[in-house]
Amino acid sequence: MLKFRLTPYYFVILIAGLTILSSCNRSADKSFENNEEPSGDLIIFHAGSLAVPMKQLADTFQRMYPRVNIVAEASGSVVCARKITDLHRPCDIMASADYLIIDKMLIPEYAHWNIKFASNEMSIVFTDKSRYANEINSNNWHEILMRDDVNFGRSDPNSDPCGYRTVMTLQLAEKFYSKPGLTAAFLNKDVRFVRPKEVDLLNLLETNSIDYIFIYRSVAVQHELKFLSLADEINLRDPEMTDLYNSVSVQINGDKPGKKINLRGEPTVYGITVLRDAPNKKAAMAFMKFLLSKEQGMKIMEKCGQPSVIPAYSSSFDSLPESLKQFSRKTNSKTP
Repeated sequence: MLKFRLTPYYFVILIAGLTILSSCNRSADKSFENNEEPSGDLIIFHAGSLAVPMKQLADTFQRMYPRVNIVAEASGSVVCARKITDLHRPCDIMASADYLIIDKMLIPEYAHWNIKFASNEMSIVFTDKSRYANEINSNNWHEILMRDDVNFGRSDPNSDPCGYRTVMTLQLAEKFYSKPGLTAAFLNKDVRFVRPKEVDLLNLLETNSIDYIFIYRSVAVQHELKFLSLADEINLRDPEMTDLYNSVSVQINGDKPGKKINLRGEPTVYGITVLRDAPNKKAAMAFMKFLLSKEQGMKIMEKCGQPSVIPAYSSSFDSLPESLKQFSRKTNSKTP
């Protein structure tokens, strides 16, 4: 049997070697930690009208970062904010169909900044089976939808920006067509078809329970539905008509019982933020850079009918992380 005896000289050499090896391993571990890819759950609360692009964005992002698991939850943007402010649910990113919801409900307590990233417009969506589908046009839609044998749906203004934008669209239409009382007449009709978010209305439309819905043009494009384009004076699309849109307003419930928020009409612009207490900021920042990149996330948004507004003015520009300032701008103007 062979026996080995470790002399003091060789013992010193062995200990030194093990010390160097251990040091190298610690350095490698530290280097790996510093350069480690994002991982873990990434929680995103987003507007219902972002459901289709968000699915595509998540699929693409997870191919780039396979260790990230995106947990996306769609609801009306006001409801998204209340999940954070009232229910105190963990969230990394909130994407709102109206950037003002972030400004008014999340900043400064729950978020530091807000980036405007996409636009949209209000439209009236229908199918071949909708009553008077062959007759409706941009001049008579308000007469057809008020007929007794026609049903239309809209989303709840207190839950969803599409809901209060529908009210604003009706207020603008009342002016545009010189039809006093038009808004009140619409709001008092078909109230049984009011839903928490705009995409909840799609099933009602597709099952012929209703004939028309007030909804974003992008949703019609994404679901290959017929839609009626409204005049720019009505559709909340054109930045050049901001002053006209500002002439109407809607009050919605605030973040506390009894508190109201007054919202003036503006061009339809989406906003996004990373929460101050985001559980997974590394993954959240990686997703933000991916989403806001012209050749990555915004390319997907454009294909889904939601054009980019990047770079747009941000009132919270100075609070933006340096890596995201390229996607926004500090100088104010009438454009979103």
